[in-house]
Amino acid sequence: MNNKTLPPSSPGLTVSPTEPIRSFLLSASKEPHLSHELRDLASTLISQNHIHYRSLRSIWIASDPSTRPELIRLFSGSQFIFNSPKPREKSEELKARLKKLQELAERNAYQELVKDITPKKDENEPFSSYKDQLGFGLHVALTMFTGYLVGYAAFRALFGHNPAMSAAGGILGLVCGMLVETLLFIIRTSNQDPKSSTSTSTLKKNQ
Repeated sequence: MNNKTLPPSSPGLTVSPTEPIRSFLLSASKEPHLSHELRDLASTLISQNHIHYRSLRSIWIASDPSTRPELIRLFSGSQFIFNSPKPREKSEELKARLKKLQELAERNAYQELVKDITPKKDENEPFSSYKDQLGFGLHVALTMFTGYLVGYAAFRALFGHNPAMSAAGGILGLVCGMLVETLLFIIRTSNQDPKSSTSTSTLKKNQ
């Protein structure tokens, strides 16, 4: 068994010194029956505020049974002292994850706070999504292609098998199709503008 003095922060059972314990250690430091190391250990433990049970018990076992106090009397009135474990250090990965979660919680709290004063996005706004943009593009391309075929067929019927006039008719039909699509887009957009202006004015009145 190691009889050297243990530091107060080392693991193991620790007791608070009482007058019987100090008196026993003082007599043990002068007892010739004990080894030199145990006498030095007893002298050192006298001045300590926390005494490890292992060190005190090693001195008590080596002491003369006829002169040493009973173990129950020795620890009578003494209190056990428990050393709190060191707090676990958070890893860098955990710190970064906690920071992201905190930022997300703050962002959600801010959005919840300003949801009544922030105007909502108009879901019917044209080209508000990639699907709308793709659908509009395909619709325009189909309309222009149809206009080209109609113009090409009409000019071919009027001017016979003249490739130049047939091509010119196709180009004219393509332009007409593009103009029709543009006109429909303007009409559709103008019908949505009054709704957005009405919602904006209502929001300003509420503020």
